[in-house]
This record gives sequence, structure tokens and C-alpha cells, in this order.
Amino acid sequence: MSVDTTLTRSWVGHDAGSSGYRRILIGLFAAGIATFGQMYSTQGILPTVAHALEVSEASAALTVSTATLGLAVSVLGWSWVADRIGRAPAMKIALSISLVLGLLTPLAPGFSTLLVLRSLEGLALGGVPALAVAYLAEEIHVRHVSVAAAIYISGTTVGGLLGRVITGPFADLGGWRLGVTAGGVLSAVAAIVAITLIPRALGWVRPTGKPATSVRDGVLANLRDPGMLVLYGQAALLMGGFVATYNYLGFRLEREPFGLPVAISSQIFFAYLGGTVSSSVAGRLAATHGRRKVMLTCVAITIVGVVMTFPDNLAMVLTGLFVLTTGFFGAHGVASGWVGARAKVGKAQASALYNLFYYGGSSLFGWLLGYAYVVGWWGVASAVLVLALTSLTWSWLAARD
Repeated sequence: MSVDTTLTRSWVGHDAGSSGYRRILIGLFAAGIATFGQMYSTQGILPTVAHALEVSEASAALTVSTATLGLAVSVLGWSWVADRIGRAPAMKIALSISLVLGLLTPLAPGFSTLLVLRSLEGLALGGVPALAVAYLAEEIHVRHVSVAAAIYISGTTVGGLLGRVITGPFADLGGWRLGVTAGGVLSAVAAIVAITLIPRALGWVRPTGKPATSVRDGVLANLRDPGMLVLYGQAALLMGGFVATYNYLGFRLEREPFGLPVAISSQIFFAYLGGTVSSSVAGRLAATHGRRKVMLTCVAITIVGVVMTFPDNLAMVLTGLFVLTTGFFGAHGVASGWVGARAKVGKAQASALYNLFYYGGSSLFGWLLGYAYVVGWWGVASAVLVLALTSLTWSWLAARD
């Protein structure tokens, strides 16, 4: 991909209201839907997967963890690809591959094959979250990066919501395969919209030096930054607890005293609407009140939500889930935008590392906390609470604007 370097050096980014700005926001919003609608297409129907394939709760959760683990290990590779061909082409390639894999996944003949396909999906899907924020930082005027990143995060919450709530009713009608097919079709349509709209990059310059050296230097520079380590640690801890909550709450709601069918229990993901709003609002508040203050407030809100899920009261549990989701995505929206703004070198690697920790935490804790479920929901919720309190303490002590 050729770039006019004279234009690039003087490029300050698309301003709000311009055609390029709108195309980027709509395109990345659609990319977020495509990526996370597909990534979490099995999460809303984990009880159905467990029953149909005769596996345990923790094993069923591997259909989520293998996808997020694939994404986690691929983000640095995608950052290397992007440094060679540009961020926009790399994201479009990732979306194209994931589109095909998403439509093949429901054809898996058994549990092992399903896990392999989910891993491959994750490897492909890593190209979007690994590059989206770095792409925004280069293509959007610095005044609007936090807001633009928050809008992209909103797209990920909408995708996560739609992928989960659509699969439940279809799975109730025709089993997990029909549910996953519905999620795959949704993601395919969104991927096509994203591929069509995301414009050619004007702010990208091919890095000088050897490819491996530029990636390594970017990784090491960001890992040496204590401020970045705080954001990476928070990503792992909060995302791990968040995913574990949604992985195992469906099993709880299916059993007594609730006894809800999967078509209804999967609709708990409408709580994601709180995250859709909070990520955008938190991004705007961070621009005026400071990132640290807003991020700490959002983590505190997350902790309140976790505590509210302990009682065996459906209204309290659902309200707590909404509060938890609102706080989590607010914190995530601020932290992801902070990474892009804080990185002075290796922006692609900084964003990739954030996603490595974010989805690494999701894979590890999303699976591991399933073993806490052997003592009931209080075991899972207590473990999530410990993760959130650790994140709050670390951020309060070490994060600085």
C-alpha cells in the first residue's frame, strides 16, 4: 500500500463532522459488531452446549475461552502484519477470514472440532481489536480520539449483545448449531459493511527498520512504561471477572430457584445496553474530568454491581448485572483510549498488548472461575469481587493522568 509521505507528515486527522470521520466511526462500529457478535456467539447458550455435547460447565465455557485465547495470542502478529501493509487492509483481511470461519463453525461434528474452529475464529478476529484504536489514533484528530474510541467500544458492546441474545431463541428452537448459525450470519453482514466503509489510511507510515525489530522495540517500550502496566493489569483483571460473570450466570438462572429456559436466560445480555451508553459517556467525561478519576469511579460501580448479584432475587441479580456491565464498559472505554493516547512509540504494539492482557484475562479467568461454581454462585461472584478490588487498588495507587 503506497502512502503520500508528505501528506502523512502534515496529517492531523479527520475532524468531527467530516465524511472520513463518519465513515471511520460507522465502519469501526460495524467491525465491533462483526467481531464481538461472533466472538461470544456461544456464551449465551452455554447451558445448551453443555447439555447437547455432554460436557461440564467449565468445559462448555472453553468455547468462549478458546476464541478469546486465539485472539489474545494473535494481536501481536496482527500488529506486525499492519506495520507491513497498513492497519486498514489488515483489519479487512481479518474480517474476511473470520466471516468464513463463523459460517463453518456450526458444522463442527463434535466438541473437539468445535474448539479448534473457535480457536481459529479468535486468531482471525484478533485483527480488529489489535488495530482499531491505533488506527483511530492515526486517522482521527487528537481532540476526538477519546470520543471516537468510546464509539468503537460501543460497537463492540452492541455486537456482544446481539451475538448473545440472537443465539438464545434460535438455540431453543433448533439447538446450539442453529443458534451459532444465526450469530454467524449477523456477523457476516456487519463485516461486509465494515470492509466497505473503512477508508484508506492517511496517517500511517511504514515503520523503518526490520519488521521483527520494530515490533520488539514497540513491545518492550510499552512494557517498560509503569502507566501502561496499570492499564494492562486492569484489562486482564476486570475482563476476566466480567466474562466469568456472564459465562456462569446462565447456568445459575437455569436452575432453582429461578428455572429459566435458555431463550429467556440468554436475554440477560441486554444489560450490555448499559455498557453501550457508559463507554461513550465515560470517554466524554474523561476528556473533561481526567481519565484516572473517571476510570476509578467506573471500577467502583463495577464492584457495586458484583455485590448485588449475591442474593437469590431475580430483580436484584438483573439490576446488579446491569450496574456491573455499565461500570465495566465505562472503565474499558477510558482505559483503551488512554493506551492509544499514552503510547509515544509502538502505538500498534501498545494497543495489541492491551488486547493481549484483556483477552488473556478473559480466557484464563473465564474458564478458571468455572471451578469456583462447584460451590455455587457465591464462589464465582466472590472470585470476581476479588479481581475487581485488586484492579481498583492497583489503579488507585499507580494510575496517573
